[in-house]
Amino acid sequence: MRDLLTGPSGLGTSAARLGRPEAVALPAEPGYAERPWGDGTAPPLYVPVLEREDAVLAAAVDERLVAWAGECGFEEPERFLGGMFGRLAVLTHVDTDDVDQLLIAAKLNAAWWAADDLYADSTEMGAIPAELPPRLALAMAAMDPVAPAAEFTVELEETLAADPVLVGLRSGIAHLTSRSTATVVQRVCYSTFAMFVSWGAYAAWRHTGNYPPAWQYLATRQHDTFYTSMTLIDAVGGYELPAPLYYDPRVRQLLTAAGTAAVMVNDLVSVEKDAADEQPVCNMVLQIAADRECSIAEATARTVELHNQLVRDFEAGHRALLAVPSVELHRFLKGTKAWMGGGFEWHTTHPRYR
Repeated sequence: MRDLLTGPSGLGTSAARLGRPEAVALPAEPGYAERPWGDGTAPPLYVPVLEREDAVLAAAVDERLVAWAGECGFEEPERFLGGMFGRLAVLTHVDTDDVDQLLIAAKLNAAWWAADDLYADSTEMGAIPAELPPRLALAMAAMDPVAPAAEFTVELEETLAADPVLVGLRSGIAHLTSRSTATVVQRVCYSTFAMFVSWGAYAAWRHTGNYPPAWQYLATRQHDTFYTSMTLIDAVGGYELPAPLYYDPRVRQLLTAAGTAAVMVNDLVSVEKDAADEQPVCNMVLQIAADRECSIAEATARTVELHNQLVRDFEAGHRALLAVPSVELHRFLKGTKAWMGGGFEWHTTHPRYR
């Protein structure tokens, strides 16, 4: 099969190679920096520089999000203001200021977080590890409609309409569908379903008490990262990254590195909360500490080192792909970089993680 990033090979094909043109001249943009975080005692995190902070725009998105949460049936929908998902969308999707476009990310991230808290993570909020897999199976049906099946569909629809999390997932996908392409919608669905498989593994570990070594946790975590949120980058921006580029192994590797780096930030700022749960949540810092019988400070330093290497790998890989003559690819990778910078800012300033 023809290599879609470098083009065809062989006699007479050199002129057709996508890698041949000079590197695309891109305008100057923010770079990367080492940023302190937490109480400042841990090593700094190497992250892209924040590209946008707009409190007014974030408030406008959050206002619409709270109304949507009420329509979905969530109790005390104003609590979604505390989630600051409007701010997350504004910080991470910097190529639009259209509230309806930003609501694609705000709604789906809010629904994913609600599912994570209520189904998977927080026993205090009702998460029951043994009940997680069947709940996630219904979540898939809410996001990706199944074929009609006579009276069985009636019962399914009644169940989907009675759970605010399922209503939120279905509504979020409906908003995405109205403003993007079928291809992007399916990418989002199936990256979500891969994430759900990892959630099932976490539930099994918590239910049995047999927690994994760090390498196994990380392998599982790499399909449960902010890669899922990053699948929305082109949808929010109002374009589509062509499938041959999106699925090219080099692009996939960059997106996986970026998503994993972003979720390592989540693990780093969540250590205290995760360890305090009645049934502790898996976390890279906690798994390293258990594996190596080292202190939390030492495990934190190793996780920071891993994060920083992933970001540097993304930076180098992004630079290597600048020669590919695709406006959509450059826009998507620039958006991925901005997502990492915005995700760091959101996590390290959010009351949830203090």
